[in-house]
Amino acid sequence: MRIGVCPGSFDPITNGHLDIIQRSAYIYDKVIIGVAKNPTKKTLFSLDERMVMVNDSVGKLDEVETKSFTGLLVDFATDQQASVIIKGLRAVSDFEHEFQMAHLNKKLSSKIETVFLMASHDCMFLRSSAVKEIAMYGGSVNGLVSELVEKMLRDKLSGKSQLA
Repeated sequence: MRIGVCPGSFDPITNGHLDIIQRSAYIYDKVIIGVAKNPTKKTLFSLDERMVMVNDSVGKLDEVETKSFTGLLVDFATDQQASVIIKGLRAVSDFEHEFQMAHLNKKLSSKIETVFLMASHDCMFLRSSAVKEIAMYGGSVNGLVSELVEKMLRDKLSGKSQLA
């Protein structure tokens, strides 16, 4: 069985993330979305909130699972019996960072490969940070994220969030 891990903070998950996840699910027998809990990264949403958003967004994809993790990505991938880390690339600026990370991960585990998928044309501009900024200033994020994510963004930014 070919298992791939698609990691990220998903703060929040966007339609760009979903594009990469859905396309990965056509290539691999199983895709595990690794929602990272990184204590050094400040996120708008808690890990629980991010898991809810990711699970809701990918709920209809049978070959996709969602799990949270802390620590090294290669250790998580190894624990999941994955042979591939799947990363989406939007532009050349993404490539430099991801290229460095791929080489570091390869040094940490020679059994794990990194595969890059180019973002689809309509998602090349889409970043979680841009979605949060648009929502923070009252702009519409409709079509950039799922309905649930849009609602959770509005609630979080207005102080009405249900999860902590």
